[in-house]
Amino acid sequence: MAVYKPFELFLIGHTSFSLPESIDLGFVKDSSDADSLIEFAGRACYETWDRPNPHTASNESYIRHIMEVGHTALLEHPTATFYIRGLSQGCAHEFMRHRHLSFSQLSQRFTPNEDIDVVIPAEIADDQELAALFLEACDVARETFSELLNSIEKKTSEDTAGRVNALLRRKQARQAAKAILPSAAETRVVVTGNFRTWRHFIGMRASENADREVRQLAIAVLEQLRSVSPHAFGDFSVTTLSDGSRVATSPFVSES
Repeated sequence: MAVYKPFELFLIGHTSFSLPESIDLGFVKDSSDADSLIEFAGRACYETWDRPNPHTASNESYIRHIMEVGHTALLEHPTATFYIRGLSQGCAHEFMRHRHLSFSQLSQRFTPNEDIDVVIPAEIADDQELAALFLEACDVARETFSELLNSIEKKTSEDTAGRVNALLRRKQARQAAKAILPSAAETRVVVTGNFRTWRHFIGMRASENADREVRQLAIAVLEQLRSVSPHAFGDFSVTTLSDGSRVATSPFVSES
């Protein structure tokens, strides 16, 4: 079995922002598209386009102010979409508990047998003996999966010949056989969320209490989101723990 370590995270889509051409509002776009959209949406509530308050006259200070007062609904306007490879099924299950994110996941009902790879947990990968034991167990699971798949396909072919098409039989066989695969089996997802949801995900999953794999994912998401929205995600601080892993915290986001 191949091992994906580390996972691969690709930012494949994010919000663009253009000022309305037919209206002269006096608003000045002086930050990233996403950060400018957040400010524009907030100023649209009161039509304070000329930035009359000197304490919130910059995009950075304006966004920090809305964080402080809890006006985070403005963060629902910009979005970001990622493509992720090398994520374990176990981590994906944790990831998908964040219901306000939108997911499209690789189907194991169609993935060829030879593409069933695994992700070794960091706590095991750091120990050569444990890693060898882990991979040996995963290989047994994959071999069992292949045996189950072949047997089920043969059985259903004999039992349903002429009544169920071949493609459906293969799908049904894979659906049943994949139950033996470990939660370490690799999966791939496309995921989209607005910035309010991404901040909540990072706040919950980049903490020391989170599983290490999902924590690594949350921090990687944070780092890429900072590239398109430095002010909306600039309040997070990333620190390194004694085991070499990292956590991210913000004064404006709780873990609950």
